[in-house]
Amino acid sequence: MDRAELKRTIKFVLFSISAGVIEIGVYTLLERLTDWNYWACYLTALVLSVLWNFTLNREFTFRSANNVPAAMLKVAAYYAVFTPVTTILGNYLTETCGWNGYLVTILNMLLNFVTEYLYDRFVVFGDSIDTNKRAQGNEKK
Repeated sequence: MDRAELKRTIKFVLFSISAGVIEIGVYTLLERLTDWNYWACYLTALVLSVLWNFTLNREFTFRSANNVPAAMLKVAAYYAVFTPVTTILGNYLTETCGWNGYLVTILNMLLNFVTEYLYDRFVVFGDSIDTNKRAQGNEKK
């Protein structure tokens, strides 16, 4: 792994941790303050963390100048698969099998971390990495 890819991976990890804090925080607030099912708490927390993570990773990790709506559509395609699978499975595990909602949410977050990095790196931003003004400014130094 070259140095630029290592830096990109570290940034993705750090931003994913911040998105994870948002997801767990929102999930906790909703789980404690509402009478919502697991799926409603999880889904709301997931959407907020995805918006945060996409924005930061596009600008700072992948430094992409690609078309934002096109990139968001690609991310939406990923989540069109990931979200129903993890929401349905998570609801089944918590409501039917009695698993702890926090454990299920953390497992979902780990699965999301690995699969989304690969998807973002090679599908969403693959051809547009290091093309934004931030990346161009660093090349001139």
